[in-house]
Amino acid sequence: MGLAAAFICITGPLVIMLPFSPVPLSLCTFTIYLFGYLLGCKQVMTSVLLYLLIGFFGLPVFAGFTSGPGKLLGPTGGYLLGYLLIALFCGLSKGKSRKSLLLFSLMGTVACYIPGTLWLAFQSGLNISAAFTAGVLPFLPGDLVKIVCAVFLAPSIQKRLHL
Repeated sequence: MGLAAAFICITGPLVIMLPFSPVPLSLCTFTIYLFGYLLGCKQVMTSVLLYLLIGFFGLPVFAGFTSGPGKLLGPTGGYLLGYLLIALFCGLSKGKSRKSLLLFSLMGTVACYIPGTLWLAFQSGLNISAAFTAGVLPFLPGDLVKIVCAVFLAPSIQKRLHL
């Protein structure tokens, strides 16, 4: 769990900012997908919670090497908290087929998008449609690529690590 939290902390700050959205492109979700498959629900959710607490208390592990309560309460805070939902769904897929891994990843991503979009709309004064356009649509192709990569890598890593 500590290693998973460390990997999330490493990938969290490394982002590409988009000029048309306050939500950055990040490898953080890929890391959560992967560790969800490897560790299972309780362990990966604990790892994500540890990541969120580390950032909340001031270590610069959020997008662009930021941290603090303001980040969790800001426009992207709903997506950060939504990482717990990705962890929940991906963790439920541990030991299942690749098809299940794919399905649980998609469900986790949709589950993350919901609080993220609602919070983005609330914080930014956008209507839901505009928040969806800024906080979800640009990320769909990248999230699908991350999911496919994680689905294909996870079983190989799992075998090599004897998990």
